[in-house]
Amino acid sequence: MTRLKERIATLEEQIQALKMRQRRVDARRRTVDSHRQRREDTRRKILVGALVLTEMERGDYPKEKLLKALDQYLTRPDDRALFGL
Repeated sequence: MTRLKERIATLEEQIQALKMRQRRVDARRRTVDSHRQRREDTRRKILVGALVLTEMERGDYPKEKLLKALDQYLTRPDDRALFGL
């Protein structure tokens, strides 16, 4: 009976170790997904910004309209300074 209890204890330890390993794998997966989502979001913002700037340079989007929108949207002094606001 003692050997059976020892075997059960060993198996329970292995189960706990596997559960911990699974939690680490899940956490890593969430971290990787989060980083991917941030990269994609940044890429979208860059592409939209490039489009707006190109449209503005061609005269298809009024510069004053962009500056007015930025003036309302930007709150940090260094961001506002970047656009001369």
